[in-house]
Amino acid sequence: MADLQSQIEELWERRTELAAGDEDAFAVVRQAVTLLDTGEARVAEIGTAGDVVVHQWLKQAILLLFRLSSMETIEVGPFEFADKIPLKRDYAAAGVRVVPGASARWGSFLERGVTMMPSYVNIGARVGAGTMVDTWATVGSCAQIGANVHLSGGVGIGGVLEPPQAAPVIVEDDAFIGSRCMVVEGARVRRGAKLGAGVILSSSIPVIDVETGEQISRGDVPERAVAISGTRAKRFAGGEFGLPCVLVIRRLGEGEEHDKLKLEAVLREHGATT
Repeated sequence: MADLQSQIEELWERRTELAAGDEDAFAVVRQAVTLLDTGEARVAEIGTAGDVVVHQWLKQAILLLFRLSSMETIEVGPFEFADKIPLKRDYAAAGVRVVPGASARWGSFLERGVTMMPSYVNIGARVGAGTMVDTWATVGSCAQIGANVHLSGGVGIGGVLEPPQAAPVIVEDDAFIGSRCMVVEGARVRRGAKLGAGVILSSSIPVIDVETGEQISRGDVPERAVAISGTRAKRFAGGEFGLPCVLVIRRLGEGEEHDKLKLEAVLREHGATT
């Protein structure tokens, strides 16, 4: 894989010279993106120190794929698409359930046991085993979704391709993302955390513990935290206004993160829903 990485990095350095029809360059790029499509490689992962490690050469491969591909018409039953990147295929063999109206781009990876309701997964993204991508949820380019995650209806998981070194959104195993949440700009939801409906989480949004009033982080919800949307007052020249924040209202114990009835009770207690 190191040799392939060096070839991609060399192509990236002279990317302005490349164009569709360059078969040699396309073959190299296709080989790299195939690793993403089959799950043999991933754009980002959690390192041994708990930090996010980005393999930017794989993001470069995706960007090169767009440069080297031509537009084409893709027909799927009664539907027609015009794009540069084909859709994934062979879901049954992969052990993935895809309901009509759902689609995933080639270059994304869906692990066995994933269910896609009418929804969308973009190139470079990875969705872990047993995860539900519910109706009208979208998983943006290069986002990394863990195993046994529930992305509720209308959830928007942001994508990122440029700059190549930028960290994508990370949603870790056993997380629950409530309806109409938006998780963007490299934000991170850690293992077993639960977001109530409508939470907006970006890398700049403060995450605050309601018990202490302290800011825990920006854009990083702790393990097994139950979090809802909130506002914090800030004074400007024109007056005092409420700016968005995320409030951690409780920390779940081991095993509690799988009890949906208990989660709903906690959220209702604080005037929120799933």
